[in-house]
Amino acid sequence: MGVPSALTIAGSDSGGAAGLQADLRTFLTCGVHGLVAVTAVTVQNTLGVHDRSDVPPHIVAGQIEAVAADMGVNAAKTGMLASGAIIEAVAEACDRANIGRDREVPFVVDPVAASMHGHPLFDEAGLAALRDLLLPRATVLTPNLDEVRLLTGLEVTGREQMHEAAVTLHGMGPRYVLVKSGHLTHDPECVDVLYDGETFTELPGPRFATPHTHGAGDSMASALTAGLARGMTVPEAAKFGKWFVSNAVAHSYPMGAKVGPVSAFWRLAPEDR
Repeated sequence: MGVPSALTIAGSDSGGAAGLQADLRTFLTCGVHGLVAVTAVTVQNTLGVHDRSDVPPHIVAGQIEAVAADMGVNAAKTGMLASGAIIEAVAEACDRANIGRDREVPFVVDPVAASMHGHPLFDEAGLAALRDLLLPRATVLTPNLDEVRLLTGLEVTGREQMHEAAVTLHGMGPRYVLVKSGHLTHDPECVDVLYDGETFTELPGPRFATPHTHGAGDSMASALTAGLARGMTVPEAAKFGKWFVSNAVAHSYPMGAKVGPVSAFWRLAPEDR
């Protein structure tokens, strides 16, 4: 029997905490082989993103098609896509590789439209391309609350508004919407909301008193993707992703001058840590 594979279409984080590095780390500890289409190389550390170089769109598309044609993809996800031109190339390549809603390969769109400090990473043209080209192709959309605001204009301050945001985002085309609540810092719990167009499913979890949360959103989306690659349903995979990231935050660690990474080490055997 072959090992299931998952593809991340994302930017590289030189600090190793988020981006495709977090995705590959999560894929490995969740039992799937990681494939990569690099969209950008960032210059970053715990203090923030200082510079970046975007990969030409045809190279991004070529990476997707190369691994899909030869190695096969059981599930795919996006991270930072950097520009409208890259988003257009990704959408076209995914269509050719049979990735996306109502196609053979499930597609998790993690709309990394804002930095961890809430700053937009796209101009309006990029946001429009994300809404128009990727959201309708998404099997699951996984925005945080800053990304909800950028995509919909809604300012979410409580759980009831998370439900409203999920309905609005579902109307943009994804099959499922998973609204993440990590930024709802006044809530003593961390309760995410999954919506399929009819039913809301709340995914509860503890809120940990740690500043070290870099890569949490990427890790949850990639664990969800790994679950789909292993044959889970979307609700099963969403619960798996929530379980994974809760443990990753619980085992986060300081590194550098500011925000440290969440950890995938908790899934290793104790003697390997």
